Amino acid sequence: MDYLPFERRTADTQYRDLLGRILSDGEKAPTRQGPAALTLLQQTMRFDLANGFPAITDRNIGMFWRKAIGELCAFINGATTLAELEKFGCDWWGAWATPEKTAKRGLEPGDIGPGSYGAAFQRFPTAEGEPFDQFTHLVEQLRELPDLRTHFVSPWIPQYQVRGEGKRPRTTIAPCHGWVHVRVLNGRLHLHMYQRSGDVPVGVPSNMVQYAALLLMLEQLTGLPAATYYHTISDAHIYEDQLDQAAVMVAREPRRLPTVRLNDAGRAVTDIHDFRAEHFEISDYEPHPGLRIPVSP
Repeated sequence: MDYLPFERRTADTQYRDLLGRILSDGEKAPTRQGPAALTLLQQTMRFDLANGFPAITDRNIGMFWRKAIGELCAFINGATTLAELEKFGCDWWGAWATPEKTAKRGLEPGDIGPGSYGAAFQRFPTAEGEPFDQFTHLVEQLRELPDLRTHFVSPWIPQYQVRGEGKRPRTTIAPCHGWVHVRVLNGRLHLHMYQRSGDVPVGVPSNMVQYAALLLMLEQLTGLPAATYYHTISDAHIYEDQLDQAAVMVAREPRRLPTVRLNDAGRAVTDIHDFRAEHFEISDYEPHPGLRIPVSP
């Protein structure tokens, strides 16, 4: 990835501006998580990676940026249980796999279900009976037929997401992110991640990191240079108990985005399933101080 020198990058305001739009124009809506939320629909950010990697600087996300990448690596490898996620450094899923939540869905304790990200990404059910590994196919198709407009991945297995009277979903949380469309234009990779639902103060910064990192993985595996990362959120929201922290971030001065690269071990990876969080290194990261923000599981 060819980044501009840090001093030549433009401070990025997109994340801060998104928070500001929700605070000023969001519509109040009830949620199943408890607190009501201010919500805006169809919000898109566009990041030219030459201007920096989209790890937010409006608050310090510390080393959690790498943990977010580990989570995506776990999902690419089919992780659907707390034990499998923990092997990739994901130790925060307990609230979404409590005995109460799993029992309601007919799942074993610690199982987030066959409708969750890992199952959809690596073992998508097919009419033929053989599960389909979407990321294996994505890389193969990009290598063989880069000019196609069908480089696509989905986390959504519809029959496992049903809700309503007499219906039982087969996942403890419906996938919120991970609809990925990759396009090659003039020999360069562009990745658009569509997100169904986004907790903008807490979850969205992790998702920005995850899928921008995916773009770097695809660059490594295909030899095509990474160009642009697009992030669209269908339901972008701030919970009522996060409003004060969001206002603090909006008031902060914008800063330049950092540099994230694959290290030597990462540049030796030839199979997308072999990437790990420790293959990524960050530099030029100069964020504002961290904030404690409530999470609503």
